[in-house]
Amino acid sequence: MNQRGENGSAGPEQWRQRGELINLLGQSIFTLDEGDHQRPTILMIHGFPTSSWDWQPIWNRLAQQYRLIAVDMLGFGFSDKPNNHHYSIHGQADLIEALVKAKHLNQFHVLAHDYGDTVAQELLARQLEGTGAGEWLSCCFLNGGLFPETHRALLTQKLLLSPIGWLVNKLSSFKQFRRNFSSVFGAHSKPSEQALQQFWWLININNGKHVFHNLITYISDRIEHRERWVTALQQSTIPLGLINGSVDPVSGRHMVARYQALNCRLDYLAELPGIGHYPQVEAPTEVADHYLRFLHCCSHSSEQAPK
Repeated sequence: MNQRGENGSAGPEQWRQRGELINLLGQSIFTLDEGDHQRPTILMIHGFPTSSWDWQPIWNRLAQQYRLIAVDMLGFGFSDKPNNHHYSIHGQADLIEALVKAKHLNQFHVLAHDYGDTVAQELLARQLEGTGAGEWLSCCFLNGGLFPETHRALLTQKLLLSPIGWLVNKLSSFKQFRRNFSSVFGAHSKPSEQALQQFWWLININNGKHVFHNLITYISDRIEHRERWVTALQQSTIPLGLINGSVDPVSGRHMVARYQALNCRLDYLAELPGIGHYPQVEAPTEVADHYLRFLHCCSHSSEQAPK
């Protein structure tokens, strides 16, 4: 495995060396925590089927002003990947809150993507109930299935969710991964062969591919808990932002339109034409610029709010 990323950036192995494994709720969870603890904190929640390494392209830019904490959720990246485990969005949310407590975070911003969007929705619902860990200052969502009715799952995702999911998972190969993964990127921002190999390596480390058909049950969770998670977006008391790759076939511009039609809180919107499902990987400079503007707006609003 090439330890370097593209353009001299950190490759997956270097990413692992910078982080640590910590015990959360009896599981070994990979976490990367960098930056001055006196600075505002951003907690970053990745998507399916990848890991915290997704944040590497925008990491250095954000780290100039913020303390950054990224985590590989259970079943992903360098964290434990137990086979006989009931994976759920609520369980992942519990692990995130255990991390918040372990890091003694009082106030922080949240940046989420894909599967991480759904975890963030559950956590946001807990914030509204007054039971959540720490105090959220804002939340920004990158492309993800915020609404089950607009989530256009890939065929491979539908098959993994079916009764033969275990068999589909067993027979899956890098060739199939390359085709399916690349299909959600923009036409002019496809991942390189090197990047594809690195994503695949991260998926397979710790014998990770074997849990795909267990992790995919998040699609069912979205349907079961839709009302709770959509209400969290509509009634949010903190600023919410969307940075969306418009040509994403899974959750592109059609998801943004649904978000607006449902009158969900929206303090900042950036739609990126020509960009697909992984905007932080496909257009890292644009995403970092937009996210920093969103955070600036949040800070300005907080200063202007009546005391």
